[in-house]
Amino acid sequence: MRGILLLTQAEINRLRRNRRYLIFTVGMPVVLYLIFSKAGKTVYGINFAAYYMVAMSTFGAFAGALNGNAIRISEERKVGWIRQLRLTPLPASAYVIAKILTSMATTIPSIAVVMLLGRFEGGVHLPLWQWFVIAVVIWLGSTIFAALAVAVGYRYPPDQAQPITLTLYLVFSILGGIWFPFTGLMGNISKGTPTFEAINIATDVIAGKSVPAYLAIGLVAWLIIFAALATLSVRSMAETV
Repeated sequence: MRGILLLTQAEINRLRRNRRYLIFTVGMPVVLYLIFSKAGKTVYGINFAAYYMVAMSTFGAFAGALNGNAIRISEERKVGWIRQLRLTPLPASAYVIAKILTSMATTIPSIAVVMLLGRFEGGVHLPLWQWFVIAVVIWLGSTIFAALAVAVGYRYPPDQAQPITLTLYLVFSILGGIWFPFTGLMGNISKGTPTFEAINIATDVIAGKSVPAYLAIGLVAWLIIFAALATLSVRSMAETV
């Protein structure tokens, strides 16, 4: 376990020096919130500033968990870094576990910064317990994409992983209501995405509504699906990395 934690620490330190990662996971959500947080009135039963705080927090964490991992894993597999780790005493699963733990740690700043912005710039006032609950929901809902990143990065070379990751990112971010909420037919379609489920759990908590059980069940189901895909990718590529 100590070896996995040391590897995780090394991954976190490397990401801290990655300016592009910081721009997309922290900088962009902040800029978008400052521009658009006052663009609407009421969404999902709460004021637009609160909704957009949830959406941009999800965006930063989601982008970091998926985009920040998938291509990097693919590139590390290509240059032989994963093979080098397999020559160490670390267990075979150490690399995957370290990537997921790193994602869980590095998505926290994007959530915290945007939520602070919502409080002091957007004028979002909530009880302390609601701040905590929505932060945890967004964090868990977004970091399940770390497992999907492992599935893509482990399975495909960089030139294929990049367009696949971009496609997944666009589908889950647009349909999930990160950029704007959907109603009608598109609203019904978007209900099946994990990003929608995370955002709606958080907005229901803010609105003081009872959270439908299917939203929480949906997030768990997506986590199982992504974890299964990651496991299959790792096993199928075990002899080639």
